[in-house]
Amino acid sequence: MAAALFNAMADPSRARGISAGTEPADDVHPEVVNVMRESGIDLSGARPRRLTDELAGTADVLVTMGCGEMCPVLPGVRRMDWPLRDPKGLNTDAVRAIRDEIQRRISAFIEAEGLSR
Repeated sequence: MAAALFNAMADPSRARGISAGTEPADDVHPEVVNVMRESGIDLSGARPRRLTDELAGTADVLVTMGCGEMCPVLPGVRRMDWPLRDPKGLNTDAVRAIRDEIQRRISAFIEAEGLSR
């Protein structure tokens, strides 16, 4: 959700979000696909991928979501942790709440970093 929301909100000429996880599922959870569709973002074709040290090393900022010690820590890469619940198996209202919290955080990040469209 975070990368898709970031890419929808940030100036694409200045920044791009990439999604990856420490324990990625085979597919994007259906409840996530549904609530993101409500926001006008189609994740039905998205495929989760593993967060590797190499992938993390391509980032200027690594935003993690509660992965704790499993997340890579790389010199020169700023890391922010947003301890949010995993939406897997949650009801629609709970997933919407997570989506909305991610959107608020991304909006504040984009504003603070000067990455607005």
